[in-house]
Amino acid sequence: MTGPIRRPGKPSDGPNPGPADGSNTAGSSGDRGSSEKRRGMERLADLLPQAAREFGLEDQLEQAVVAAAWLELVAQLMPAAAGACRMIGLDHGTVTVATGEPIVAQEIRLRSPELLAALRTRTGTPLRQLRVVARHV
Repeated sequence: MTGPIRRPGKPSDGPNPGPADGSNTAGSSGDRGSSEKRRGMERLADLLPQAAREFGLEDQLEQAVVAAAWLELVAQLMPAAAGACRMIGLDHGTVTVATGEPIVAQEIRLRSPELLAALRTRTGTPLRQLRVVARHV
């Protein structure tokens, strides 16, 4: 007789769950063998760079990382400007920031060496210039 073992009092519409004690039996479909080991959990943040490379999205991932770091830095170093500016571009080491407030633009320009250094430290991206443009944010 072939097929799954049917037990009295159990539903018969599924595979045999195995022994009641939870042990695997030799040859069962769930037996991985002693030579194969389970891989440990990996953080999604550790997997994203490799996936971005494989799909050709490295530049977009780098821009997203820098934009997130920009938001954190502005909130931390220039809280009054946090809602008045945002990063709109990253091109060959030049970060472009938009603001509709002249006072915020001036403050960003004055503090650009400090802001760039902090962005480099947080992201590891080789940034060389911070450009401010006047736009409604």
